[in-house]
Amino acid sequence: MRADLVPDDLWEWVVPLLPPTPERRHRYPGRPRVPDQAALASVMHVLRTGVAWRDVPVETVGCSGVTAWRRLRNWTEAGVWPRLHAALLTELRRADSLDMDDCAVDGSHVRALKGGDHVGPSPVDRAHPGSKHPPIVDRHGTPLAVTLTDGNRHDVTQLVPLLDTIPSIRGLRGRHRRRPRRLYADLGYDFDKYRRLLWKRGIKPLIARRGVAHGSALGKERWAVAWLHHFKRLRIRYERRANLHHGLLELACSIICLRRPRKSF
Repeated sequence: MRADLVPDDLWEWVVPLLPPTPERRHRYPGRPRVPDQAALASVMHVLRTGVAWRDVPVETVGCSGVTAWRRLRNWTEAGVWPRLHAALLTELRRADSLDMDDCAVDGSHVRALKGGDHVGPSPVDRAHPGSKHPPIVDRHGTPLAVTLTDGNRHDVTQLVPLLDTIPSIRGLRGRHRRRPRRLYADLGYDFDKYRRLLWKRGIKPLIARRGVAHGSALGKERWAVAWLHHFKRLRIRYERRANLHHGLLELACSIICLRRPRKSF
């Protein structure tokens, strides 16, 4: 197994969250179970390189793509990835490396080659089937939450559901943080209805306005919300099952959190 695919710090965070390994039968036990770390390395190989599951090099990674896909399915259904993301966000806040006062929201389109749930005709890709990845990030570009929506769904309609998916982030004494103080967004979110909804939640909307040059200083305060597409598997959606693609999205968010400069972990 390639050690660079699953660094020790990532494995230390993942292993307590994995579901218990099923016991082998005493009679006719079958083939030995592939270690979870090797299966995770195969998942990471697919996430980074974008290769098909059937093309995963078993000799190099140590686990076939079919086995890795099944393990990814089981771990996703067990809720491993949102718990991993929340745990890493908590540690970032504890290390004073998370700044939720100023956050930004945006969306990106991906083509969905095999269809599936949360797929629709993309208005920016000649109506080809596609999906959207709308993430919300903090001042440093750390993803706080990400959702998966239809390619023809307007970004602003997912603003409130996206805010609701931000986990309760601990790490410091006092109340847990679940929402930013100020939220930046581009012209696609220029609707007074949603400004009022943000104010009701105690969030100051800093949304660009049509016809107003630099109305919210968005050009100065815009962060990289496209870091997820550094993972080649997320540039095009190949998974028909929406939960598996969303699981890969959350795993990518966790990896970005793990790479963030940290003071104490």
